[in-house]
Amino acid sequence: MKWNLRMVAAQRDLWRPTEVLAAFRQVGFNPSLSKVAALWGGTPVTVRLEDLDMMCAALGCTVADLLQAEPLAGSQAVPEEGERTADGGELPSGPVRPVPGSRRGSGPRSLPPS
Repeated sequence: MKWNLRMVAAQRDLWRPTEVLAAFRQVGFNPSLSKVAALWGGTPVTVRLEDLDMMCAALGCTVADLLQAEPLAGSQAVPEEGERTADGGELPSGPVRPVPGSRRGSGPRSLPPS
């Protein structure tokens, strides 16, 4: 997820954390200036849903404006031409999924130690 508070605030002509704090207070959201500065300067690890709702009300935006989904790094990596697996085979195209019953050992599973 990409935290987009600065861009959303800039679109509302709010350029400093103190201006954003004033907008928050107009809708009854009263975080400390240090919390607003932390939200302004970096990506939060967590955000309470109630706080997110108040931020959206203050900035006149949606959650999708503040939190933009990004693809996961390496989730759709396309193998380069000529890449091969360790045994020399072709890399499969598409997602790799386990095949039921394709365990390395043959026969039933062993029992746990008693």
